[in-house]
Formats: sequence, structure tokens, C-alpha cells
Amino acid sequence: VQLVESGGGLVQTGGSLRPFCAASTDTFMSYDMGWFRHAPGKEREFVSANTWNGNTYYADPVKGRFTISRDNAKNLVYLQMNRLKPEDTAVYYCAASTKLSVSSTDYDYWGQGTQVTVSS
Repeated sequence: VQLVESGGGLVQTGGSLRPFCAASTDTFMSYDMGWFRHAPGKEREFVSANTWNGNTYYADPVKGRFTISRDNAKNLVYLQMNRLKPEDTAVYYCAASTKLSVSSTDYDYWGQGTQVTVSS
């Protein structure tokens, strides 16, 4: 499975971005998809996950601001990020797993990441 993220960028505090992840696989619906982020000086952390049938999960810092969704027909996963804060600044990674998990070690496939920078 190859994953390619796009849609990151620079935005001011309070703004929005919608990065997405394109998956190259014929069995996209076999995977639960997650988003993780890695900020300088911090460990990589779970952001959100979406099961193959649409159940969604969020880390506490992003609940109510971020929305994950997927288009199984197009092999795409989106992360709508609203009311962005400077502390959301990080490289955001898309990942695929055969089981739903908040642990990065349970994800088998990773994209290269997309930079999100929120200016104050």
C-alpha cells in the first residue's frame, strides 16, 4: 500500500486546512486509516482514525475541531482541520492498519507526511 499526503500548508490561527491522503491499493476497504502528527521536539502522536465502515475517533486536543472522512470509491482519506492553533503545527502523516488503533506501532503503511504550520 502506498500512501501520499497532500494539502498541508501555512495558515493563520483560527484558519482551516484540509489535507488528504491518497492510497494506492485494490483493498482500501480492508484498512482502517489514521492520521498522526509529529512536531519538533515532541513524540509522534495520534490525531484521528477512521474505520473502513466510517466509525471515527479523535485525540482529545482535536475533538470538535478536526473531522476525518474517507471516500472508499476514490481511495481517499481527508482530515478537515478547523480553528487551527499554533500547537497544531506539525508534519501530518497518513497511515493504514488492518486494525483500529491509536498506537503508531499498529500501522503497517505510512505516507511521507505533509507540513502544517499555524502562525500566531
